[in-house]
Amino acid sequence: MSDQPILVEQQVGYRIITLNRPDKLNAFNDAMHVALRAAIDEAEADLDCRAILITGAGRAFCAGQDLSDRLVEPGETVTLGATQENFYNPLVRKLRALPFPVVAAVNGVAGAGSSIALACDIVIASRSARFIQSFARVGLIPDSGGTWFLPRLVGDARARGLALLAQELSADKAADWGLIWRCVEDTALIYEARRVCEHFSVAPTKGLALIKRALDASAANTLDAQLDLERDLQREAGFNPDYPEGVRAFMEKRKPKFTGRK
Repeated sequence: MSDQPILVEQQVGYRIITLNRPDKLNAFNDAMHVALRAAIDEAEADLDCRAILITGAGRAFCAGQDLSDRLVEPGETVTLGATQENFYNPLVRKLRALPFPVVAAVNGVAGAGSSIALACDIVIASRSARFIQSFARVGLIPDSGGTWFLPRLVGDARARGLALLAQELSADKAADWGLIWRCVEDTALIYEARRVCEHFSVAPTKGLALIKRALDASAANTLDAQLDLERDLQREAGFNPDYPEGVRAFMEKRKPKFTGRK
């Protein structure tokens, strides 16, 4: 296995990005943050890339922050927040704003790093995967959007239980609760995640980007504001050549040839 903290595999129409610190359960340090951001920026700059798949090497998706970087001597204090400001928050914002879908394949433990998975558009987990909001175990709060994603995905009562008790949640239950899209057998995880990315690689990418914008805005909008936004985004979608191509393909009973991001 490479000693690079991030591995990138280029596929036709999408890229696979692998968190690659398996001996640390893919916990983040600064070097991994920098490498991941570079990989995402490169994917965004490539107009042939129409989706990203993010997964973890070894037996974990991402344990969270590498706490060995945060050790202090007894009696000392540490000022937290800089890592969120410089790395985690920009990462979550970037994932949500990318002009194409992002798929997370959660292959094992997703501890504090589960918020990174939840920032993706589609989350598929192996049956052996576990989601743990472990922050309370060390006296911290869920970050990287955790306190925003959880109540919106599973409701307030379940969000409070997950955050305050820091108990494991199985992939099966995560799917049942609506925290993730699907739970699949371990051996099928990468196949299913790749299959979704292959679907996105020939989909109307700009239309999907507008869907992402509309769904993200809905959390803060009134119904009236959301109706106005839908009108505006629908107008934008209608000017894209993928719309008439999709209609023609439907009428002609053939597969559409969408332009993607070009």
